[in-house]
Amino acid sequence: MSLSFRTLALTTAVVLLSSCAAMTDVETPAAPNPTPSVATSYDQLLADVRILSADDMEGRDTGSAGGERARAYIVSRLEALGIAAPPVGRLQPWTAQGRTRAGPRSYNGINVLGLVEGTRVPDRYIVVTAHYDHVGVNEGLIYNGADDNASGVATLLEIAARLKDAPPEHSVIFVAFDGEEHGLLGAKHFVEAPPVPLSSIAMNLNFDMTARAETDGHLWVTGTYQNPTFRPILEGIPANGTVSLAFGKDTPQDTGRDNWVQASDQGPFFTAGVPFLYLGVNYHPDYHRPSDDFERITPAVFISSTELSVSAFRALDRSLDR
Repeated sequence: MSLSFRTLALTTAVVLLSSCAAMTDVETPAAPNPTPSVATSYDQLLADVRILSADDMEGRDTGSAGGERARAYIVSRLEALGIAAPPVGRLQPWTAQGRTRAGPRSYNGINVLGLVEGTRVPDRYIVVTAHYDHVGVNEGLIYNGADDNASGVATLLEIAARLKDAPPEHSVIFVAFDGEEHGLLGAKHFVEAPPVPLSSIAMNLNFDMTARAETDGHLWVTGTYQNPTFRPILEGIPANGTVSLAFGKDTPQDTGRDNWVQASDQGPFFTAGVPFLYLGVNYHPDYHRPSDDFERITPAVFISSTELSVSAFRALDRSLDR
């Protein structure tokens, strides 16, 4: 999750997107070979987090060699699952002016896209998103970002795997965003140059930090204040293990770092008037630190959060456009 947005939520830092690059396939380096089929256990879910947050990914900074390796891995996973590329292509490159600790700079990033056609309303889309970038290497330390946001990408891939076994009612566009940590850059580009009309997008469901719910036992759902019809759809979902859904961090009374409406890639969708929900865990001591490693994740807690995420997607998919 974006450090500046979480710690200085709703700031007015300006990010200028340059002219939108055409959505075309771009070569990526070879990636580790993923498991080629849907796992009956959670081995693949955990492997996705472990691989994406390994030291050789070098913190997955936008434009870095580690970021390229992470992107290649995500592409290989989607291909192994049989998730089609949308007509515009698997990769969506962009160039944008973003922010760093040293000041503004230009970034070249690439979003990764997948498409599963719906059975009931194929012309309406749920856009399921998670950013794969993180903050890279700083002062010789690798910021592996296991929870932020290898976990969200793994959740996205798990939902994609489930949809191959049981297709959704809505068409689903999966997007692994680049450039979130530098100002939600990939999400802003997607909204400015969407592969389908924004009017055909029923909602954005964004996952950012889904693994470490031990802090308060909750997977937080942000956005029901702005989209109140979503809350009754999700309120009946029971807790899974020690983790339950909680609603909030989206009202006018939630200020500063306690307001998450613009804290991650759902922000540009909200600004564009597209309904959204954001699912993520609360802060923990390893947030945006080199210690956000795979070994800090409790598998049973992450699995419970993932099952709640899948249940949330299924409930929304059944209920929208009725």
